[in-house]
Amino acid sequence: MPADIPGSTGARQHLKQRFGELFELKCDLLLYDVTSTSFEGDVENCAIAKRGYSRDSRGDRPQVCIGLVVTEEGFPLGYEVFAGNMHDSLTVKSIVKSLERKHGALNRVWVMDRGMVSNDNLEFLRERGAKYIVGTPKAMLRQFERHLTEQNWVVAQEGVDVKLVPSPDGEETFLLARSVDRRSKELAMHEKFIGHMEAGLFKLRAAAESGRLRDETLAGERLGRLKERFWRASQAFDVTIRKLPQPIGRQHLEGSWVRNEKFHEWSQLVDGCYLLRTNLTGVDPATLWKRYIQLTEAEWAFRIAKDELAIRPVWHQKEDRVRSHVRICFLAYAMWKTLAGWMKGAGLGDAPRTLLYEFATIKSGDIVLPAESAAGVRTTVRLRHVTEPEAEQKTLLHRLGLTLPRRLKRLDQPARM
Repeated sequence: MPADIPGSTGARQHLKQRFGELFELKCDLLLYDVTSTSFEGDVENCAIAKRGYSRDSRGDRPQVCIGLVVTEEGFPLGYEVFAGNMHDSLTVKSIVKSLERKHGALNRVWVMDRGMVSNDNLEFLRERGAKYIVGTPKAMLRQFERHLTEQNWVVAQEGVDVKLVPSPDGEETFLLARSVDRRSKELAMHEKFIGHMEAGLFKLRAAAESGRLRDETLAGERLGRLKERFWRASQAFDVTIRKLPQPIGRQHLEGSWVRNEKFHEWSQLVDGCYLLRTNLTGVDPATLWKRYIQLTEAEWAFRIAKDELAIRPVWHQKEDRVRSHVRICFLAYAMWKTLAGWMKGAGLGDAPRTLLYEFATIKSGDIVLPAESAAGVRTTVRLRHVTEPEAEQKTLLHRLGLTLPRRLKRLDQPARM
C-alpha cells in the first residue's frame, strides 16, 4: 500500500524541487531497493506486520518491508511501505507507478537488484517505455559459459572486467562482469560451505556405521536437510547411501561420497562473475556497470536509516503509527542528505555524524533577571540565549553558510501584538 497522506504528493515534489535547487539534482537514473525492519512487542493490531525474509536476521519477529527510491547521488525521492511477507519482485509495479505519478515517467532508467527481476516486471517496464539495468540470478550464467572463457574483456575499473553479450532475441543486452575481490570472497565462502558439508557427511556416515541410522528414507531426509543448510555446496559431492545386509539379518547402511569435479570446475569459472541485463542501447559496458554499482547508494541509505535514524526496531502497534514512523525516518534521511550535500560543497566531506557531534556542544540557556515594574510589582525576566560557538565551530558554520541566532523565542513566551 502506498504511504500517501493528504498533501504528501506536493510535499515530495517540493522536496525534489529543493534538492534540485540546492544540489542540481539528476533524476534520470533511479535506484530502487527494499529492506525490512522488525517489530518489538505483541503486534496484534497491525495488518502489515508479517513474518518474512529478514535483512536484519530477525526472522523470529514480525516486520514490514520498505521500498526506497533514491537518485544516483543517494537523494531520496520516494518510498512505499509493504507487508512484511511481500516478495521484493511484487513491489516493483507499485513503486514505479507511484514515482511516475509524482514525478513523471519520461527518461527514467531504473536500476534494481536481481531480487526484483521477473519477466512480468521487465515486460511491465518495457510497456511503459522505461529503461532498466537489473541483476540476474547466478544460474543464468550457464547460458553464457562460452563468453566466460573468451578473452575480449574491457576494464571497468581496477580489479573489475566487463563485456557485452547479445541476448538470443535481440531485445536486450547482457553484461558480464567479473571482480577479483568478489572472486576471492566467493571462493572462500564456497570452501567454508564445502568444509561444513563434508563434516556433516562424516557425521551421517558415523551414524550409519554405528547402527544408529538404519532407515534409508531417514538417511535421505537427513542428507536433504544437510544440503539445504549448506546450499552453496549442495552439489559439491556425489553422495551414495546404500543398504548392506548383515549376517544376522539386520539392515546396515553405508554412506560414501566423491568430489564432483564438474561442480568444482564450474565454481572456479564463475566465482566472482555476475550477469546484468538491460534494454539500454549505445552505452559502453563500463558505464553500464558503473550505473548498476550505484545501487550501493540505496543500500547505504538503508544503513543510515537503521543505524543513525532509528528506523529499527518498530515499537508502534497500529498501522497508521507504523507508517508515520517510517515517514518521519524518510524525512530525517532527506535532512541528513541535505546536510551531507552542504558539507560536500563546502569541502567538509560527507559524514554528517562528525559535524553533529561537533555542534552538539552548542547549547541554549535561560538568563533570569529580577525586575520591578513601575507599579512596584516584582517579577523576573527570562531571556533564552544561544552559547557562543568556539572558533572551530564558527569556521564550520561559516563554510556551511549558516548563522546561529543570538536569542531564541521561548515556547511559553506570548506573541507580541
